[in-house]
Amino acid sequence: MIWLLLTVPFIAGLAALALENNRVRRGLLLSAAAVHGGLVIEAWRHPISLQVSGWLGLDEASLLFLGITSALFLAAAVSATGTLRMEEASRQAQGHVSAPSNAHERIFTACLLLFLASMTLVVVSRHLGLLWVAVEATTLASAPLIYHHRHKRSLEAAWKYLLICSVGIALALLGNFFLAVSTSVGTGQQIPLNLDDLMAGAAGLDPAWLKAAFLLLLIGYGTKMGLAPMHTWLPDAHSEAPPVVSALLSGALLNCAFLGIMRVQSVLTAAGLGEFGRQQLVLFGLLSMAIAAVFLLTQTDYKRMLAYSSVEHMGVLALGAGLGGVGSLGAALHALNHSMAKAALFLTAGNILTVARTKEMGSVRGLLSTAPVAASMWFAGILAVVGSPPFGLFTSELIILKAAVDGGRWWVAAGYLTALSVAFVAMIWAVVKMVFGEPSLPAAVTPPDRWQAILMYLGPAVLLSGVLLTGLYLPGPLYSLLQSAAGLLGGR
Repeated sequence: MIWLLLTVPFIAGLAALALENNRVRRGLLLSAAAVHGGLVIEAWRHPISLQVSGWLGLDEASLLFLGITSALFLAAAVSATGTLRMEEASRQAQGHVSAPSNAHERIFTACLLLFLASMTLVVVSRHLGLLWVAVEATTLASAPLIYHHRHKRSLEAAWKYLLICSVGIALALLGNFFLAVSTSVGTGQQIPLNLDDLMAGAAGLDPAWLKAAFLLLLIGYGTKMGLAPMHTWLPDAHSEAPPVVSALLSGALLNCAFLGIMRVQSVLTAAGLGEFGRQQLVLFGLLSMAIAAVFLLTQTDYKRMLAYSSVEHMGVLALGAGLGGVGSLGAALHALNHSMAKAALFLTAGNILTVARTKEMGSVRGLLSTAPVAASMWFAGILAVVGSPPFGLFTSELIILKAAVDGGRWWVAAGYLTALSVAFVAMIWAVVKMVFGEPSLPAAVTPPDRWQAILMYLGPAVLLSGVLLTGLYLPGPLYSLLQSAAGLLGGR
């Protein structure tokens, strides 16, 4: 099953490069996404340990993040199909159909599928060296997606993404080297960088080398995760990438980097140094939340606003994991909720961009009159992502607050609530002006046809329904999986 999870999107991506027909290629995209989702459901139904030579495997944390990644990709594939159809129709209407434009779509579809394959490899990797390779593969697969529109700003964003993330991944590689040294210095023999072997021999690892390795891996993978102050690639990439790509970057890729950090934190905990790792996670978590809150106050681009919101929520994830205990459960639940809410918002932002033709918030007013469905989803998504009840992010953020209060860390709780409050005010104030009031857009906006409307709104609607459901009721199997994943993330 693990090999199928990896090979289905990989082979489909290679096939997409060879196919000439746009319709067949889009059908391949949807089919691969659906098959991948079906395989993940089958893995959830039979949550047993599926090891392949100790390098690949599924545990509860893998199942959680694999499920998130597959669900978001399916929603993004549906939206991408609608977007690509509209772009093709627009080119045909303007008489601009050409081989280069078809080649752009071919590269876009292929890279989407290869991006799914690389993220799947991150999630199922049990060897930290292989995990590093997979994280680097996600960068190479997603960079062309950011450059899809092929204008000056997207080129700059793609190069910035490649440069900053490459520096981060280089530091992570150095961290892996330090981790290997900690095994040989501490035990006198080389322990493979397999999670099971490292956990079994954690007591013998050299503490100084292990701490240095964790710091390098935290900064390296934290760069990919979007933790401040290593987050600077994220606003540009999210703002310039197509909305379906932004949804995957924010909802799925950042989780992959977070999982990489938590794999190393689990080794640190097994070695009796868990408190050291948790302190660093709390520090970077609060710093990310504070910096994001400040930048949210000054945003004029609604996609950049969502990007800084992602920085804030990655800080919430790091803080929850750093607090440990019930905070780790809150972090696991928050990863699920944030992924669904933010992906829905980026997909909806794409729908708004189709209508408004601008990303400037000051130029968009009265959406409820000109695009009522998109406006309703946009406002509901914003309420969800700022942690309003009854959406699931309210629950997960409350659990993390409880972890801080139960631990007597009042200064952490105060900083946490302050950052959340600033972000709440900044985002609600900006979005209320976009949704309500006198329309600034033409009243007669050409409505999409039935199939285009389904493709545009189905994904965000399902994802927002999921965020609402987790705020009202957690099904027993999902709650058990979250508890087990929290245990692997260092909680209880």
